[in-house]
Amino acid sequence: MSSNETTAEKPTTEWSDDDYVAAKNTSFFSRLYSGTGAFDVVGPRSRRRLYVISAVIMVICVVSMIFRGFTPGIDFEGGTQVSIPASDTVTTSSVSEAFTAALGHDPESVQKAGTGEAATIQVRTETLSHEDAAKLTEGLASTFKINQSDVSSSDVSSTWGAEITRKMVIALIVFLVAVFIYIAIRFDREMSAAALVSLLFDVVATAGVYSIVGWEVTPATVIGLLTILGFSVYDTVVVFDKVEENTRSVFASSRRTYSEQTNLAVNQTFMRSINTTVISVLPIIALIVIAVWMLGVGTLKDLALIQLVGVVVGTYSSIFLASPLLVTLKEMREDVKRHTAKVIARRERAAA
Repeated sequence: MSSNETTAEKPTTEWSDDDYVAAKNTSFFSRLYSGTGAFDVVGPRSRRRLYVISAVIMVICVVSMIFRGFTPGIDFEGGTQVSIPASDTVTTSSVSEAFTAALGHDPESVQKAGTGEAATIQVRTETLSHEDAAKLTEGLASTFKINQSDVSSSDVSSTWGAEITRKMVIALIVFLVAVFIYIAIRFDREMSAAALVSLLFDVVATAGVYSIVGWEVTPATVIGLLTILGFSVYDTVVVFDKVEENTRSVFASSRRTYSEQTNLAVNQTFMRSINTTVISVLPIIALIVIAVWMLGVGTLKDLALIQLVGVVVGTYSSIFLASPLLVTLKEMREDVKRHTAKVIARRERAAA
């Protein structure tokens, strides 16, 4: 045991979580590493504050999704994609200007993909007729003094994007149902309900941030969203596993309430959650820095952004939403209410 952990005198030398004393007078990092329950996460006041914060995040994200909406990529809306080799003169801005000059309207998106000699400028727009596609090819070739064969054009049907969306919704529903059943069997129904609400928060918050940023929704976005849900479930299960361990015999003692034992479990898993998040975020940041900024692979930014946001949101929800919500649901049970009253009565007698 560390210097911040003390035990009450007992007939034997064994100790349990009941013996932990919150080290509230030490430094922040010492309290974080000691895990003695110094941070109040699931207390009544903390829960109300966290519920308000979570609700504000949800409202902002939902409002953005309703009024700002999303920017569907060409894979979902369908359209025409034109590629032209990048060079010192062939840049995203110059290609956008040439596109407008040739067709009289702006493209939907222009971005650079690849690096070095393999770098290209990719233009996405609504489906062009054969005449408009030929006019654009001729205009780009004339503007940048290249052969028309260097300009490639292809049409993408929206049917494929609709099929991806349908399968994503099915996969999301199946995933949530499977998680609910697994946690209900592995733990209990209150934990299952809290985990499900946490996952729904992750989906809405991550999608809301994507809506606020305004980047295109691509198949990579869909893949990234489903991936980060797995991370969130893992982090929630880790926290709930410690909660179950701490509260397994909570009714056999009148020293701590269910809420206090849960708060202790959250404190004991703080560093594990932080370490897991850092380890997960570092490769994503490397992907953003190397692939997107240094190599100019703009198509990877969709996957990187949604995974970065999803990992952070998943960590937040598993600690600051799922755990407080679990305590709220548990405190609705009569046995937990009786035990809490018993603990409070014992403390009042001891104080008197």
